[in-house]
Amino acid sequence: DTVATEEIRFGDNDRLGAKVAHMISADTLVLLSDIDGLYTADPRKNLDAELIPEVRELTPEIFNMAGVAPTMYSSGGMVTKLQAAEIAMKAGCRMIIARGTIYHPLKAQLEGAPNTVFLPSESPLAARRHWIATSLKASGAIIVDAGAAKALAAGKNLLAAGITGVDGRFKHGDAVRVLGPDGAQIARGITSYGAEETRLLMGHASADIEATLGFTRGNAIIHSDDLVLVEG
Repeated sequence: DTVATEEIRFGDNDRLGAKVAHMISADTLVLLSDIDGLYTADPRKNLDAELIPEVRELTPEIFNMAGVAPTMYSSGGMVTKLQAAEIAMKAGCRMIIARGTIYHPLKAQLEGAPNTVFLPSESPLAARRHWIATSLKASGAIIVDAGAAKALAAGKNLLAAGITGVDGRFKHGDAVRVLGPDGAQIARGITSYGAEETRLLMGHASADIEATLGFTRGNAIIHSDDLVLVEG
C-alpha cells in the first residue's frame, strides 16, 4: 500500500502499481481484490452477474461494468482497477484482477483460481520503445560515426568507441537523440551515462570505462533495449 497524507497523495494503489509496472517493464501486474475479477455487474447486488475471464480491449462497455466508485473505504474500487489496466496494457503489461481475501492468493492463481486477465496488444519491450520514440523529451544529443550508425541499424548497443560528439546537458537515465555523421537523427534512447561522462568516454573501448570513470554502469552508452530507430 502507498502512504497518503493531506500533503502527499498519489491517488490510489491500483494506478500506482500500474505505473511501477510500466517503469520496470513488467510482464504481469496482479491486483488483489475482494472479488474474483471483473463482472458484468456488481455480483454483490446482482446474482446474474457473470465473471469476465479475459479482456483484450477497454471499451466504454467494459468501463460501464465497473459501476460507480465507492466513497468510504476505497479510493476507487473496480473503476480504478480498470484505469490501472489501461495504464498497464498501454505499457505492454498483462494485468490480472483476482481475489485476495483467501490464503495464498497467488498460489491459488497458479492452481487455476478464477480471475480476469487483461491482455495487451504488444510486448513490454515494444511498448517501451514506442514510449521512448514518442513520449520522452530529449535532453541532448550524441553524435556517432558511420560504423556506429550501421551497428545501431542492425540492433546493436551504442558503444563509446563509435561516439564522435556530445551535445547538451543530460544525466544518466535521460532520453537523448542519436545523430549520424551528417547530423540527421537516426535514433532516440535512454542513456546509461551523463553528458560529461560520455564526453570522457567517447572514442574509447568499452573495456576502458571503469578505468576512465572509476565506475561502470555497463559496457553500453545506450543499450539496444533502451534505443529505438527513428528518422528526422
